[in-house]
Amino acid sequence: MIERSEYLDQLKRFKDKDLIKVVTGIRRCGKSTLFELFINYLKEIGIKDNQIIMINLEDADYNFASYKELYDYVNKKLDSQKQYYVFLDEVQNVPMFQKAVDSLYIKKNVDVYITGSNAYLLSGELATLLSGRYVEIKLLPLSFKEYLSAFNNTDKSRYEYFLDYMKYGGMPGNIPIIQDNPNDLDTYLEGIFTTIVYKDIITRNNITDKMLLENVLKFIFDSIGSPVSIKKISDTLTSKGLSTSNHTVENYIMAFVESFLVYKAERFDVKGKNLLARDYKYYVVDQGLRSYLLGKKADSDMGHILENIVYLELLRRGYKVYVGKVDDLEIDFVAENRDGLKYFQVALTVRDEKVLERELRSLQKTGDHYPKYLITYDMDMETDYDGITKINIVDWLLNK
Repeated sequence: MIERSEYLDQLKRFKDKDLIKVVTGIRRCGKSTLFELFINYLKEIGIKDNQIIMINLEDADYNFASYKELYDYVNKKLDSQKQYYVFLDEVQNVPMFQKAVDSLYIKKNVDVYITGSNAYLLSGELATLLSGRYVEIKLLPLSFKEYLSAFNNTDKSRYEYFLDYMKYGGMPGNIPIIQDNPNDLDTYLEGIFTTIVYKDIITRNNITDKMLLENVLKFIFDSIGSPVSIKKISDTLTSKGLSTSNHTVENYIMAFVESFLVYKAERFDVKGKNLLARDYKYYVVDQGLRSYLLGKKADSDMGHILENIVYLELLRRGYKVYVGKVDDLEIDFVAENRDGLKYFQVALTVRDEKVLERELRSLQKTGDHYPKYLITYDMDMETDYDGITKINIVDWLLNK
């Protein structure tokens, strides 16, 4: 198993804290494996097997018809004189699961950990019931650093591995397939894609037009890094003979976002310091899934693929990420945390002087002194342009 050390460290920090630990993320991104890693850690520090209760609610052995059945099953295993660690994997599969979670949480000798593959897990009744009593750990597919750790780095240069990463993506289950026979990867990704589309999106949202949904998804996947309006998608699909409406397209995109398949980046006015409510940008959770759906077309825009990778890495590093607007120019990303803002411009290459000037221009116009970065694939030494740091993307991904 690949050591997901940053996520594992979060679980360790919150161990025995009076909070429900909620791990969210797309299917097959490693949530169950993260639990396994954490359970191994618990055993290493002396927690006994009978103090650990792990239930995978996608396993047919745990077919609970109600939250009460789930609660009763766990409760029978508890001894008031011992501390327990309860792990409920894909808990959304149990009707009204939030009541079982809350009932276990209020027990003083139970530390509760849950996972889910849909954002609705932390909406509605659960969010109300557990307001202020949970911490969310947002799990993404493998970073490039994690991906690289799975290979013998003497076989290829890290830049060659990065080109593979751009194509194959970072779903953890990809690794043994890539090592054995990369030609089998689409078969594996098809299984993930089908489960997400059918189980997490179509079934949950009662969607009947599968063809329309896939065409909306292809449009979003093909437009990563470009401003997209609901009306543009609707008009484009209608012109191709697919009957739809703005409302339908908006609902489909919301379902993609809730299943963690797609992320929406809002636009941020750098000088006005406020969000702009139109023409969002969208990024896909994994380039391998994008390659599976779009085929060879997926490799045609390397610049936007780099941009997608940077966006996800900023999320991994704990930032809120926006698309920046400064006057009539755009900054690819405004990354915000408690320390303030950082600005990021992403380009495949800036060896052409005019391209370099264009990429620097928006960063130069921010009117503030927050850190600014130009990230490219150019294999040059790190360079500074009057306070703007130009850095190679592989170096940036591997060295925080």
